[in-house]
Amino acid sequence: MSLGIVIVGCGGHGREVLGIVRAVNAAAPGAPVWRVRGFVDDRPSEANLKRVQRLEVPYLGSTARLAEQPAGTYLALGVGDPAARRAVDRRLSAYGLPAAVLVHPDATIGSDAVYGEGLIAFPGARVTTNVTFGRHVHLNQNSVVAHDCELGDHVSVNPLGAVSGDCRLGDGVLIGAGAVVLQKLRVGADAIVGAGACVVRDVPAGAVVKGVPAR
Repeated sequence: MSLGIVIVGCGGHGREVLGIVRAVNAAAPGAPVWRVRGFVDDRPSEANLKRVQRLEVPYLGSTARLAEQPAGTYLALGVGDPAARRAVDRRLSAYGLPAAVLVHPDATIGSDAVYGEGLIAFPGARVTTNVTFGRHVHLNQNSVVAHDCELGDHVSVNPLGAVSGDCRLGDGVLIGAGAVVLQKLRVGADAIVGAGACVVRDVPAGAVVKGVPAR
């Protein structure tokens, strides 16, 4: 039996999450894994509502509509920014709905990885061995997380970002597109590593670093 799922966020990230759900269903050997009930969004733009309509998935309304969902319905947080995703996660926890783990068929996750609710691995994401993830970690297209890493809650690794072996990323860290974190480094909570940066030393919590080497 398929499981019901609601995607939170009608923006581009949320619509990409729908693509992952559909890819998972297409790869399933039997019945589809997920039955998409629709999108919820508190402030959708008119442009994004039209884009959702073209995808032939209903817009259900604001996140308050989650209170009407039947027991056993899952959530997928289609929110790209880590800080915003954390805020949405905390606010929606009152509804008591579990978060789906979504791994695109073209992503690879090591068999010994450990992850909390809400992990979303986009196509081409690569995770090797002995990697631990917190809640609602998003691994965007063609990102890499190498051996023995720990990523906290609500971390995002953007497209082509690479986290080398034995790194620690605190809660809410954003690794920008094409950025690299070299091995055995620590990136503190809520830090931002800019697109294309190369991190060669530990990054303090809350810092914004960019460039090669990242400063």
